[in-house]
Amino acid sequence: MISRSAARSFVERPRFQQVVIGVIVLNAVTLGLQTSRSVTAEHGELLMALDRAALVFFVTEIAVRLYAHGREFFRDPWSLFDLVVVGIALIPAVGPFAVLRSLRVLRVLRLFTAIPAMRRVVGGLLSSLPGMASIIVLLGLVLYVAGVLATTLFGAVRPEEFGSLDHSLFTLFQIMIGEVGMDVAKDVMAAEPLAWIFFVVYIVVSSFAVLNLFIGVIVSSVESEFTREQFAAEEQRDAEETVVVASILAELKALRAEVADLRGVTREEASPGRG
Repeated sequence: MISRSAARSFVERPRFQQVVIGVIVLNAVTLGLQTSRSVTAEHGELLMALDRAALVFFVTEIAVRLYAHGREFFRDPWSLFDLVVVGIALIPAVGPFAVLRSLRVLRVLRLFTAIPAMRRVVGGLLSSLPGMASIIVLLGLVLYVAGVLATTLFGAVRPEEFGSLDHSLFTLFQIMIGEVGMDVAKDVMAAEPLAWIFFVVYIVVSSFAVLNLFIGVIVSSVESEFTREQFAAEEQRDAEETVVVASILAELKALRAEVADLRGVTREEASPGRG
């Protein structure tokens, strides 16, 4: 039977990871082709066979990783993510579970776990969520204050966009993402020439200031994630070097002991001759 160490060495090989990435990409292509009725009508059986073969491969891979890592498998959130994504495909897609058939495409998300660079980016995005919460609150306050002002100032001029608070909030959100900004501003300014002051201040605060804070928090979190992984890799290398040095010192100590024993034996053999 294959040992756990041998299985772990096998699943952590770069060549094996490249095969996993290749199967994920191939499975993504087959899932995309299955959405085409013409392709499905002509090659439906082949696509289904490829999809089942990919599922068998993923299940086998998860089983080998589970055996190789043991309990450590369940302590890794990325491994749990792979287990859930693959496990969904094993649920029979019949009756009330028929909707799960469309969730097979989630297997494509395994690229996040298979490619270290993407895993670091996703980890950085997740770690930025606490910092983004305060920015979301700030953006909400800016939208609310601007919505009340716009409803009060421009409700009579443009009731379609600013006739009520909910309409104003939705219009200001569209302006913030750059969808209808200039058209709405020009229509309002035709009746209220000084309205440009409001729109300029709002766009500068919401788009240029607050939204850039989102980008700053995300970039900072991604950089921190890269630094953390580099530090962890350096610590692992130091630990491995320490183990190697310790083993070398142990071997040297054993060799000294053997040399000392040989010297003692040689002295014992030489002492009768002298007598």
